[in-house]
Amino acid sequence: MSEPIISVRDLNLYYGKKQALKSISMDFEPKEITALIGPSGSGKSTLLRSINRMQDLVPGVTITGSIMYKNQDIYSPRTDTVELRKEIGMVFQQPNPFPFSIYENVIYGLRLKGIKDKAILDEVVEKSLKDAAVWEDVKDKLHQSALGLSGGQQQRVCIARVLAVNPDIILLDEPTSALDPISSGKIENMLLELKEKYTIIIVTHNMQQASRISDKTAFFLDGELIEYDKTKKIFLDPTEKETEDYITGKFG
Repeated sequence: MSEPIISVRDLNLYYGKKQALKSISMDFEPKEITALIGPSGSGKSTLLRSINRMQDLVPGVTITGSIMYKNQDIYSPRTDTVELRKEIGMVFQQPNPFPFSIYENVIYGLRLKGIKDKAILDEVVEKSLKDAAVWEDVKDKLHQSALGLSGGQQQRVCIARVLAVNPDIILLDEPTSALDPISSGKIENMLLELKEKYTIIIVTHNMQQASRISDKTAFFLDGELIEYDKTKKIFLDPTEKETEDYITGKFG
């Protein structure tokens, strides 16, 4: 077993008085795709957003427990959240390209770092868009607005924007739920290629997607982690009755 890249220990999260995560403990292995599944409101996205401290942006949130990354608790006061979010990138449900050119979208993070060398920027743009499987679609219109692309292309440009700053981990919150099946399939194929280099954690409502692309699957219900195992085991031989009921469509 390799060392986990992220270890969540006894994580509790409250929005005001409402407890959204209840004593979650789980490890994420490097260069694997982990799918988080469960009905709406079960805590999947809440956990995902806790892993790069996006929850800090929500007023009234209280968090106890720890999330260890590179042997450091990311909730330690010493953590630089800007640096953390470069290493742990996030892709949202709705594609959210900035109202700039495709080129400027991809290098946004590098501009923030003060990188100005055009040769470096050109190289990163091409590599990131290729890795995000959208280079062939956009290579002749890099200086046109990203907002003119289809939803699937926009989402892949957003993934390229995350890749450009060379993260360790990519968090995806239902990245294909707003897309058609063909675009979704392209993103799934891309994620399978990306996991050779990155650790990927994906929240999905799509059972088929979870079973197709993930190495491990975690099932959440009412803020609790019910079951976490290899994807094949979760889908073919779950230990918990709630997992089986959810996967076979008895609820949720």
